[in-house]
Amino acid sequence: MLAAIAATSRPEKRKRVTSEKRPSKRARSESSEEDGQAQILLLENEIFESKKNYNNIATLIKIFTNDTEDADDSVVAAISLCRVFTRLLVAGELVQKRGGSEKEAVVVKWLKERYTEYKTALLDILGEEGISATALTLCMRLLKTEGESMQNNQDYQFPTIFLTGIVATLLQPESDSNARKEFSEKFVEEYDDIRYYTLDAIHKILCEPTSKSFPDSLFGNVLEILTTIESVPETKEELEDFYIPGPKKTNHALYSLTQHKKRAQGAWLSLMQLNMDKEQRKAVLRLVSDSIAPWFMKPELLMDFLTDCYNAGGSTSLLALSGVFYLIQEKNLDYPSFYRKLYSLLDSEILHSKHRSRFFRLLDLFLASTHLPAVMVASFIKRLSRLTLTAPPSGVVAVVPWIYNLLKKHPTCTFMIHRETRTAEAKELLENEGMDDPFIMEEEDPMETHAIESSLWEIVMLQSHYHPNVATLAKIISEQFTKHAYNLEDFLDHSYATVSLFFNLNTYFLIVH
Repeated sequence: MLAAIAATSRPEKRKRVTSEKRPSKRARSESSEEDGQAQILLLENEIFESKKNYNNIATLIKIFTNDTEDADDSVVAAISLCRVFTRLLVAGELVQKRGGSEKEAVVVKWLKERYTEYKTALLDILGEEGISATALTLCMRLLKTEGESMQNNQDYQFPTIFLTGIVATLLQPESDSNARKEFSEKFVEEYDDIRYYTLDAIHKILCEPTSKSFPDSLFGNVLEILTTIESVPETKEELEDFYIPGPKKTNHALYSLTQHKKRAQGAWLSLMQLNMDKEQRKAVLRLVSDSIAPWFMKPELLMDFLTDCYNAGGSTSLLALSGVFYLIQEKNLDYPSFYRKLYSLLDSEILHSKHRSRFFRLLDLFLASTHLPAVMVASFIKRLSRLTLTAPPSGVVAVVPWIYNLLKKHPTCTFMIHRETRTAEAKELLENEGMDDPFIMEEEDPMETHAIESSLWEIVMLQSHYHPNVATLAKIISEQFTKHAYNLEDFLDHSYATVSLFFNLNTYFLIVH
């Protein structure tokens, strides 16, 4: 049944014509419209009056599903049917009673078939723009009533098949985004049981073989629902908001924090296993630390996805950085080559990238520990210094204060700005022949670059930069290190124009203070 609901080969949904856009040949007078709706209400009331009138249910379903009917009449019929089945469910008319006659069993079976037919018709219009809000309201009301009617003493049952149908319909490419948003915000985010079974439904839908060939919109629709869930429960006591009255047994899965996280973990992993393009991977990577990882009981399950993205290079690697570091720092996962890969990201494109500011914030965090080897820290400082020679002014102004702060945190590296030639022979050789920089720019291992044996002559070159404000800023490396640290945020997110404006206002404070 799930495959049938979720399959993309499903017949195209009929498009109902609203009263504002109804063709003239089907136009009605106000009195005829009222007569049609009055007839629907009469059919409904007759059902409540006697079981002999149950055939009116079939008539109402025909009005609801018939394309030739007036659109308003179809909506009224749908609402009437909702009231009818709600009463029947509450009264237990869709359940075979013990000791009942064969005739009663036939009636119950027929009512169940009509109820299934009605729900299928509701799901058919759930994704249609203009009528989807009404359809969603009717679906959720039926879901609640059906769930309440399924309770049997101590046993708890949830109408998972119906909810899965609702979720599958809302994930369809042509479904109305407003209905999906309303479902996500009013139900998935608000109610623990709806969230629990929706996550389970998403996992099942994405695991269907046909989901691998779904269009890109499936990814976006799933991501929209998953990202609506902002609150991650931290204790089982928080699991108390249920759309359908919760189980009486306290050991039920709905009261288990582990089970809730397991469902979320399964939904996210299923999404990550889809054939995502570069932009879709980036969309997921932006959510890892804040929205995805808190749900994972086994964060190592994220490692394959993150390391694949981290090893992809370019902007994808930059976005994967925070997720990988989160797992290392918070979950104690081992990634031996983390800093080597981080070092490899310092290429000619990094200071031109639109993710430059994000990268420097993370880089500042990654190299903050005073326990890092000075040899490795020196490699990062030296490589970025070299890259500033071909960087735009907006990139240079981020690097220089970052180097200043890093030298303050790692004073062992200050040899790179205070390296003196002491012997007369060495000075003469330097003046006559110059010297080779021992730093190996092409070396991939930051522990083997010999950067600590080099100097930051690149920063001295920047003191003669064509942009006067860049030249002024570069001089802070040659001044006394009296300032404790620069606020890196003041130097990020600049453009060529804002560099001039910012430094014209702040030059005195940058140099003197």
